[in-house]
Amino acid sequence: MAVSLEELVKVLEIWLKLIKKPQEQQYVDPNLDPVLLVPGIAGSILEAVDQNGHSDRVWVRIFAADYMFRTKLWSRFDPSTGKTLSLDPNTTIRVPEDRDGLYAIDVLDPDLVFEKYVKNWIAIAAPFQGAPGYVTSTMLNGCSFVEGWEQNFFISKWSMHQLLIECPSVYELMACPDFHWRNPPYLELWREKHDDDGNSHIRLESYTLEESITIFEKSLSSNTVDYVGGSMPLPFNLDILNWANETREILSRARVPPKVKFYNIYGTSLQTPHSVCYGSEDSPVTDLEELRYYQAKFTSVEGDGTVPTESAKADGLNAEARVGVPGEHRGILSDHHVFRILKHWLNAGEPDPFYDPLNDYVILPTEFEIERVMEKCLHVTTLQEEWEIIPKDADVIDDSVDAKEHPISFISVSEVASLSVQ
Repeated sequence: MAVSLEELVKVLEIWLKLIKKPQEQQYVDPNLDPVLLVPGIAGSILEAVDQNGHSDRVWVRIFAADYMFRTKLWSRFDPSTGKTLSLDPNTTIRVPEDRDGLYAIDVLDPDLVFEKYVKNWIAIAAPFQGAPGYVTSTMLNGCSFVEGWEQNFFISKWSMHQLLIECPSVYELMACPDFHWRNPPYLELWREKHDDDGNSHIRLESYTLEESITIFEKSLSSNTVDYVGGSMPLPFNLDILNWANETREILSRARVPPKVKFYNIYGTSLQTPHSVCYGSEDSPVTDLEELRYYQAKFTSVEGDGTVPTESAKADGLNAEARVGVPGEHRGILSDHHVFRILKHWLNAGEPDPFYDPLNDYVILPTEFEIERVMEKCLHVTTLQEEWEIIPKDADVIDDSVDAKEHPISFISVSEVASLSVQ
């Protein structure tokens, strides 16, 4: 008996649970506001669950934060599955059930489902081509979400470092070597060398993105973690690096479905680590295994303090618009003007008849806001918001936004409220 193509597709969709049977479909009010999902690294509550079903929050917490972090959250990467497993065999890590946003993102992972249920995709401060300076220092020295005496009440920098060595997301945030960087990031080391006569010479060595992998390997070759009375080696993980490189290649070929509108908001105007230097002419690096104890010095570029603007705007996708907003990497999510842009793009809430995204001069920070930023030791280099308007007939997809010439207008609003079109 012949079966039509339409019937085959319908059966396949039901089998994949992409749609429900007609009698099970529920009415959805088209006037409801859209759901805004904001995923991010370290942005989820995590719980450790033992064999008896007892759960303890391990991220984020204050009391005994470092102890719970080391005993429950430290993990190892399994290259055969691509999963990270807790070092404690009796513990599993889960996201609380009330975090529906993460479950929704997981369900939307297959491309057919994504295209069917997602209308708008808005990237905010996303490191499309990596965050070179931040990740290099994190890989070698660890990172801390708090500074000063407050670190005593949170997770130590070194405890965080031991977790991130086995974190696939961190390897994926390494600078993309195939991207055409305007100023390529380097890892620089002051080294002491001896010639054939035994004379000592101090020189600055620079390593490209590919060459720096060898430095990571040598620096972390003796890295270990003490767990349950024993010592476990925790070197630079080449398995995760290979996994991350494959992920990067897949993303470079990804395209936004035709029915999905893509927007990109990226941070600007802050000094952002790009190249990293260890040692000095007076105190050169003598042993690479001691590199993790050195203080990193950065060469900065414009960005949001974590992700360079050049990386965040180079999404390589067919975008409806790209907007550069002065702001800090995490703080930009709570920026009132960014929220106003989101409402405009998503058509959420009551329409604002006075809002024109191209001529809205309220985007500039006030003098008071600038002083608040300076008090937090954040350097503001420029004050402007940049808009990139992509014509409907332009279908430019490249690794670099500036790589090809195409008819795009940039609209910048400067501090003196003048409008310039380039």
